[in-house]
Amino acid sequence: MQKSDKERVVQELTERLKAADTLIVADYRGLSMTEIDELRGRLLEQGARFSVVKNTLTRRAAEAAGTDALLALLEGPTGIAFLESGGDPVAVAKTLSDTARDTRILTIRGGLLEGAPVSAEEIERLAKLPPADVLRGQVLGAIIAPLNAIVGLVTAPLQNLHGLIDARIEQLEAQGGGAAADEPAPGQEAEQEPAPSQEPEDESAPSEEAGEEPAEAEETPAEETTEAAETTEEE
Repeated sequence: MQKSDKERVVQELTERLKAADTLIVADYRGLSMTEIDELRGRLLEQGARFSVVKNTLTRRAAEAAGTDALLALLEGPTGIAFLESGGDPVAVAKTLSDTARDTRILTIRGGLLEGAPVSAEEIERLAKLPPADVLRGQVLGAIIAPLNAIVGLVTAPLQNLHGLIDARIEQLEAQGGGAAADEPAPGQEAEQEPAPSQEPEDESAPSEEAGEEPAEAEETPAEETTEAAETTEEE
């Protein structure tokens, strides 16, 4: 490869390393060109581009891009899956893991996940996670569940109060209907009302209309005793 071609490759790798903060490095030694092409097509569907690179040129590009953590992974035949914008890192990790299990040839070395170095074991654990859309649904459900509980706690007393108000309204309507049945019809009130009370006349009181004079009061025993005493003194 001429020097100009090498410089062009280094420049392209540098730009790709700067643009992709997530990438996975694998050893493709033993894979046929057909198997590599099939792997490339599957990774493209997940938003990643798989490239076979030369270690010497990739080291220069990694140093220029500031991704020094990649240098330790550049040993032997190297293929790199560069995750493009909008790609699913879980799906890419799963595709590479499935290929490694099915072919028993491909070997995952490690990589970078959002700029942080990850080991081969961590990539295998990443491959076992649900897809991104499922993860988003689980996270959203975990966020909404406490909110639904709070809403339930707030609305429950209001619902109970609404039920109590309805029950009280029905009770008052039932009582009002019974009272209305007991009320007398118009025109019958005079018959049911009691006659005004009259105080009885005192029969012992003298009748002024007849002109009768009140009888003389009888002498009390005290007056008889006084008259008897005066008679004795005179004797």
